[in-house]
Amino acid sequence: MIDKETRIKIAIQKSGRLTDHSLDLLQRCGLKYTRARDQLICFGENMPLDILLVRDDDIPALVRDDVCDLGFVGLNIVEETRLGSGEDNDSETEHFSVLRRMDYGHCRLSFGYPEDGPVQSASQLNGRRIATSYPNIVNDYLKRESVDAEVVEFSGAVEIAPSLGRADVICDLVSTGTTMAAHKIREGETLLESEAVILQTPVALPAGKQQWIDRLMQRIDGVMQVRESKYIMMHAPKSALARISELLPGSEAPTVLPLEGLDDIVAVHVVCRETVFWETLENLKGAGASSVLVVPVEKMLA
Repeated sequence: MIDKETRIKIAIQKSGRLTDHSLDLLQRCGLKYTRARDQLICFGENMPLDILLVRDDDIPALVRDDVCDLGFVGLNIVEETRLGSGEDNDSETEHFSVLRRMDYGHCRLSFGYPEDGPVQSASQLNGRRIATSYPNIVNDYLKRESVDAEVVEFSGAVEIAPSLGRADVICDLVSTGTTMAAHKIREGETLLESEAVILQTPVALPAGKQQWIDRLMQRIDGVMQVRESKYIMMHAPKSALARISELLPGSEAPTVLPLEGLDDIVAVHVVCRETVFWETLENLKGAGASSVLVVPVEKMLA
């Protein structure tokens, strides 16, 4: 039986672009949890992990204040919170121990200029108004670049600020750019490249908790490592092995196995850690491979 004191609390955005990715990641790490309807806590059944579903901008403070042991959140939120607390860059690891940068939730914080507006670059921002949900990051940029502009804090739907007469330009998160384009706003300079990160509390944890966190990080590494990986099996002439190895994307040395009754043909097994396209398979066949089979890799420990 798992003692209540050893249970790990993980803060995750309750709704938004990181929620499904983060929950799916934990499930792929083996976590089974129960969640009653309309409840914001998920209780781990087979691991001492409980998930708290909260506002994303509350996550850094919950981790910093040791309310939660871990937090899954966007780097943009971490940076906005850090700058808002008056910390310098060197203090980030003291308050937000970033365990992992994750390969999902990619976006960027960029300036946006109305296509018919008078401002079309950061060099023209002096004396202008900038609408944003990230005033700390924008003010930090303006200070570093010695730009005298007014930052107008705007919650949600920042792209409508210019049409409302509230601002001359905007600074907002961009994933695909379609929202800005729909409002006839051109994306400009990028202030921050963001992605999902995992934060850990700065408070020293009991050995039991830390061991479980280390174990979870190892599983996350295994899941992330093979997300695009494929296991490829094929038959090939021995004389074609060198050429086939060159064609396999992001692979280690293949495993070569003899085939019963065949001297010149062998079985080749390999894990490819990059995307395998149809062109890859066609090139392998052109090099002499046959019976090529590609299957996904669910998990792997190095």
